[in-house]
Amino acid sequence: MPSATAGGGDGSGRIKVAVHAPDPISREGAICQLRRHPEIELCEEGHAGPGTVAVLIGDTFDGPGLTRLRRLVRSEGARAVLVVGTLRESELLDVIECGVGAIVWRHEATHDRLAQAVLAAARGDGDLPADLLGRLISQVGTLHRGAAGRPGVPSSVLTQREIDVLRLVAEGLDTKEIAGKLSYSERTVKNVVHGLTTRLHLRNRAHAVAHALREGYI
Repeated sequence: MPSATAGGGDGSGRIKVAVHAPDPISREGAICQLRRHPEIELCEEGHAGPGTVAVLIGDTFDGPGLTRLRRLVRSEGARAVLVVGTLRESELLDVIECGVGAIVWRHEATHDRLAQAVLAAARGDGDLPADLLGRLISQVGTLHRGAAGRPGVPSSVLTQREIDVLRLVAEGLDTKEIAGKLSYSERTVKNVVHGLTTRLHLRNRAHAVAHALREGYI
């Protein structure tokens, strides 16, 4: 059960979720699935704000979708889950850098899968489909190779502890599993990730992994 901090910050421990969809049928379908989970508190689209998880549903996420995503995450402080049919290579890094930490394919969006993604987003964990994570690693690796050796390309220094944690995040492990692998406490793992994302102005774990890949650390 997530803590009150992971929830809406109202002390109830429940996670406030606002569902955004291009049509009422998709929206009501997602709401019905999420309503099965008592740890989730559904709210209206316009009520997204700090601590709220915004579930955005769409076939693709291009111009208008990215604009809405940026507004929800950067202006309103929501955490985002994408439920998407397809995601082109040109869109993948864009949505990660917008602040998306959890992505679910529409054909895999069962009520349990949706709830898993919402819980991960509320905790600040990453939750990407394995095939999408592979594409992200490949895409960022290509960007890194293209930038290698170019003058003026910024770089940042990560500690070995940060690299170890991010490597396991990239493998899909959650906080508890990472703590077990590295013999750290869960609090230490959270502190490492929080310190890294704060120092480098990164939006979440998925963005931190993308950064580490781009810089060639993992």
